Order: sequence, then C-alpha cells, then structure tokens
Amino acid sequence: MSPSTRGLHDSIDAHIRRTGIPYLHPDEPTVQLDLLGSARVIDWQEGKAAFLFASKGCWSELPHLYARYGTTIAAELIAKLKAMERATSAIVCDSGMQATALAFDVLLEPGTHAVLMRQVYNKTRSYLEWLAARIGATVTIVDDGDRMALTEAIRPNTRFVFAETFTNPLVRAQAHTFALLDQLLVDRSFGGRFAYKNGWQGLTQTGDLKLWDIIEDKYPGQDHKAFKPGTAAAANPVCLSCKTQDHILDWAYLGDPVSGAKWSRTSKVNEMAQDVSHALNCFFCHDPHSAKPRIVRDGLIQALTRPEKDTLWHKDPKATKIDVKELGLRGYTRKIALLEKTDSKLMCAQCHVEYNCNPGIDPTTGQSIGMADRRTNHFPLVAVWDILKHYDDLKFRDFRHALTGALLWKSQHPDVETFWNSTHDKAGVGCHDCHMPKVTDPKTRKVYTSHWQTSPKNYLKETCLRCHAGWNETKALYVIDSTYAHIQGKTRKAEFWLVQLIDKFGEANATGVDEPVLKDARRKHDEAHAHWEWWTSANGAAFHNTDQAKDSLNRSMVIAQEGIKILDDAIKARRSPGAKTSLLAPAR
Repeated sequence: MSPSTRGLHDSIDAHIRRTGIPYLHPDEPTVQLDLLGSARVIDWQEGKAAFLFASKGCWSELPHLYARYGTTIAAELIAKLKAMERATSAIVCDSGMQATALAFDVLLEPGTHAVLMRQVYNKTRSYLEWLAARIGATVTIVDDGDRMALTEAIRPNTRFVFAETFTNPLVRAQAHTFALLDQLLVDRSFGGRFAYKNGWQGLTQTGDLKLWDIIEDKYPGQDHKAFKPGTAAAANPVCLSCKTQDHILDWAYLGDPVSGAKWSRTSKVNEMAQDVSHALNCFFCHDPHSAKPRIVRDGLIQALTRPEKDTLWHKDPKATKIDVKELGLRGYTRKIALLEKTDSKLMCAQCHVEYNCNPGIDPTTGQSIGMADRRTNHFPLVAVWDILKHYDDLKFRDFRHALTGALLWKSQHPDVETFWNSTHDKAGVGCHDCHMPKVTDPKTRKVYTSHWQTSPKNYLKETCLRCHAGWNETKALYVIDSTYAHIQGKTRKAEFWLVQLIDKFGEANATGVDEPVLKDARRKHDEAHAHWEWWTSANGAAFHNTDQAKDSLNRSMVIAQEGIKILDDAIKARRSPGAKTSLLAPAR
C-alpha cells in the first residue's frame, strides 16, 4: 500500500475513533468498522464462518452489514423461500447478471475453458473474460449459428458453452443496418412474436435482403403482447422511428393521429412493424437528391424549434444553423430540417439522446398519459443538471416506485447531451471522428468515411491515435477501460446509497412517519435516482464526459444521504418519549 493510501486509511480510522461514527453509514454497522475490531463485525464474521463450516443456512441471512453482503429485503425473501420450500438455505439473485456471474463462478476453474456466443449481452462477455483472466482460464468467442466453429472451439477442458436469447446491446459491433432487425427480435420489444424463418441460421444469410425475407410473425392476427416467458411487449410506434424511416411519407409530424396518415403514435405497433423493411435509411441524415446533411426525426425538430429555446443547441454559440421545411402535400404536416453544414451531433441526436417515447404519469394530477398525447414523442435535449426541471415543466414521469411511492423518470440513452460541452466537444471533435472515421480501402487504397458507426476501440489507429500521437493502441485501450472502470465504481456507490434510501422508506412506513415527511423524502429519491439513472443508460458515458459523470454521480449520493437523514430524523422523533402523532416535513 502506498504512503498516500495508507495515510487516507489512517485518517479515516482516526476520525472513526474520535467520533465513534462509522465511515460508510452514520447510523448502521458497516464493514468500515472492521478496522476498529468492532464487536458487531466480529460476531458477523464468526456467524458467517459457522454457516460455512456447518453447511446449514446461508450467511447472507445474518444482520445487514453492507449492500454487497446482502440487503434486508433479500434476506426477507430468502427466509420466505426457505419456509415455502422447507429448505435449509436458498440463493436469490436480484438480476440476470447476478445469476450469470454465479454460474460462471461455479463452473469456471483455473486451467479450464468456456465458449461464449458472440451475441450475448456486453457485460456478460466482459465479466466472463475478466474472470477467466483472473483465475487462469480461457474463453473462445464463436459466432451464433456457426455450428462448425462451435464444434472446433470445444476442447477437452471446456466446462460450458454459454448463449443467450437475442439481446440488446450486443457484443457484435453491428452496423445501423441491423437496428430494425434487432428491435423486432429482442425479448423486451415484441414479446417473442417475430423470429427467423430458419431459426438462428438466419444469422448466416447474406445478400440484398429485406427484413421480411428472413423473419416472420409467429403469431399472426394476435394482439401486441408477450407470447413467451421472460419477454415483454414494450415497443410502440414511436420506438420504430429511431430504427427506420420507411414510414416517413405515412407519418404526420410527431406521429399525430390525423386523417390521411397511415401510421401514428396510437397505431398497433405489430401492424406498423410489418409495413417497414429497412433500417437507418440513408435519408435519415442525407437529402436523397443532393446527399447534403439533414435531420428528419420530428421529436428533435420540435426540440430545436420550441419557443422556450432551452436546449443545449440553443445555448451553444457555435451551433449549426438549421432550415426547417414544412411538407404538407399529402394533406398533413411533415417536417424535415436542412443543416448548413455536416454536424454529426445533430445527426446522431436523432436517436442517441434522452427522449420520451412511452406512456407515463402526470405528476401534478396522477393521471395516466397515453400515446395520443404529444408528450409521448418528446426530446428534452438538455444536460443532466436540467433534466428533472424539464420534465417537471412538461408534467411527465415514467413510473411510480413500488416501495417508496416516488414518481420517477426512466432514461433512454443521453449520449449526445453527455458529449455536448465535454473536453472532446470543446476541442472540435465530433461524433463522426470517433465513431465514423476516415478509413482506407485495402484494395483500392481510396479513403472514405466509415459508416460502421461502432466503438473507436474497433479502429484505434484511425481514431484515438490520430490526435494522441504519443499513444499506442495498448495505451488508448488502457485509458478507455480505466475511465469506464472508474465511473462504474462511482455508479455502484450511487446505487448503494439509493438502496439505503429505499430501504429506509420501509422502516419509515413501519414506524408511521407522516405523509408530509415521506413526500419530502420522495423528492430526494426522485433527484438522486435521476443523477444515477442518466449514467446507467448513457452509452460510453465514462469517456464522453468523465468529469460530468463523476460530479453527477456524487450528487446522487449526497441527495440520497439527505433523503435518509429526513427519514431518520422523523423515525427518531416518532420513537422518542412523548412524540406527537403528527410530524411536519423538514423546512427547506
């Protein structure tokens, strides 16, 4: 341990000894107390050892010490499962990744080997490769549907072959040409309705193919719903607008359900899906006659032209000028916007932004908001610091939290907003410089713009090393991976405090804390959630704007702690001798 790190630990120890307050939580026992030889932590460690030696029960049932060792809610669920199954122990996973990691941890051993299908969830691959490197095992990646490659990959020491149903985002760095296919096949969009005609052999088909040459509706004539266990039918017509513009002539501005327009926000999405065939058409970004830059997504055009002028684009003195054209020759309004010059931020902002495309709740009335409402096709195009105020003004939230009762926002993928005003953005770097660089055709030696639109990790020489001349590919990858790991750590810490806040609501409800106090704490939950949610949904957030990610996630932790204090103070007041039956919310 370096002197600076040891000094940090010594100062933490000294503070704990001086104040008697644990570092990670002011009122609950934590692993930090282990530095002091806490009797509670020693008891906990002895209890864990007893469980392990006796093989009876599970040590996660011990009193809660720290989130990574189990939560109060999980312990309650384990107890109920044991009682129901008459078992001595039970294992509960909070997520698919936990279950996956558990299987990998058990099956993969030093010197063994695993085969992983390429189209699994990104973090599935990341975890398995990290685990293999740590323990001295190996992993082979095989294309889905390639039976010969799979056969060749299996070795005498192969412990397992791991595959998943079609998921998103994928490990395979697919071009935008697959976007529509991906959405129709993923489990959560159409409930398993659409599938390859020839099973997963559809992955091997090549040539000039349309979507419906290779997939089909397995449940024709039936309503939009989940058909298979573990799937969801979450897609709606607005979702399709980021995957295809085949419907551009049959869709009124913002998808309004008007006379003459074949499709709208309120259309049956399974029927609309079968009327489109091509993903990410060239005319998304280029005028079909001149190939000059343009945008067509109505939600973005509405954001750039709304009278509030509140977007990042409006506040940018270097913003690219736009010329909005209203097209109504078909009897209903449609709009496109021509750009004065190529601006990949605006072109990419047609999809790679936070937007609302779902039904929701009006927080001022509690009433449901359906797809007939224009708020279900809305682009804020603001920074993380302004997102909640924007949705407050819009009077929109996505869902109500089941445990706290807070009305919360569900983020999409605020990539452009995160990049705006970042270090690279201020240096004049555009989205295309990293995701669509100039490359050389190996046969003709002609230079052209790549339209693969993938991670710069797939062509570091043409991206990072063009500017960072003193780097090599190893160093570039190290920087990318290190910033990612750092922000992932921050995200996990923010999650810890959110869990503590959510759990505290259960204690507050059990104690009878009054509604005004709960309402005040719910607002803290809303704010802390937003500063965490943004970074869980933004792709490449760590690299797009590392400093903003750190500041925002730190803000999430602070706000969650403020919410905990509000509830803690109210709980203590309720439990104190002579407490009144009503508590007022803390003054702001």
